[in-house]
Amino acid sequence: MSDYRVLLYYKYVTIENPEQFRVDHLNLCRELNLKGRILVSDEGLNGTVSGSVSDTDKYMTALRSDDRFSDIMFKIDEADAHAFKKMYVRYRPEIVSLKLGEEDLNPNELTGKHLKPEEFRAALEDENTIVLDARNDYEYDLGHFRGAVRPDIRSFRELPQWIKENKEKFMDKKVVTYCTGGVRCEKFSGWLLKEGFKDVGQLHGGIHNYGTDPKTQGELWDGKMYVFDERISVDINRKEKTIIARDWYDGTPCERYVNCGNPFCNRQYITSEKNEHKYLRGCSHECRISPENRYVKEHHLSREDVAARLKAIGEKLPETV
Repeated sequence: MSDYRVLLYYKYVTIENPEQFRVDHLNLCRELNLKGRILVSDEGLNGTVSGSVSDTDKYMTALRSDDRFSDIMFKIDEADAHAFKKMYVRYRPEIVSLKLGEEDLNPNELTGKHLKPEEFRAALEDENTIVLDARNDYEYDLGHFRGAVRPDIRSFRELPQWIKENKEKFMDKKVVTYCTGGVRCEKFSGWLLKEGFKDVGQLHGGIHNYGTDPKTQGELWDGKMYVFDERISVDINRKEKTIIARDWYDGTPCERYVNCGNPFCNRQYITSEKNEHKYLRGCSHECRISPENRYVKEHHLSREDVAARLKAIGEKLPETV
């Protein structure tokens, strides 16, 4: 058994005076030595925290002692250490950033059918069912369910517009959707119903629940699951191991994410440690030669050093840089 855990959870429920709740909740987390990121809103709670087994047990007990969260579902991962550096509890207008504005909805009133892992696996094997990944493109590229549709989006709030632009491909089909822990699908699946989709389902508990379910064991998942903490990714498929992600530079199998060295770009992409050094952690020539390139600064590279690295890959510094 590991000494630490990571908890992933959410609950759509009305929170009166969310700012006071935020302050009190932050104090609770600090008292329990937890680290992580929690969003508090009028519409509910969405969080990921890490801590010792004892402290996370106390946290789950404390949260469930509140009638509003008595039935909250915790997805639990064992860990070797904290998965976060600090503890943040912040107020947001939404606990997921779908930004529907006047089209916003309450998942407790309208949402897609919750599918158990076994039911979702059956949907994956049904050629008449469309499986929609509700995550961002960089999450999909690291790992996804076989046959799932990859929306061309960089952030969740872009998903409704992408659906509207591609509606004719899915409108008359049975649609099931999935995300990391389930929170995004609660609202997204409801929005699909509001848009006129007739048969909409969602993976209950998200990918994490599917991977830990003793009956499915992550079957039909390829690659790794992206997570928003220090771990970056975790395994899901307990039956077989596959690598589907590809290095940004040379297309070889790779599952290592970095952020572009140019802070004005900051694109997250996959590359090996060798290629990170070779290409100065720049996702493009423009990012490699940026005066603000963090890789160059971190490694104290001189102008001559940068010029030599660029020459090795057939590029050069412009005279004005």
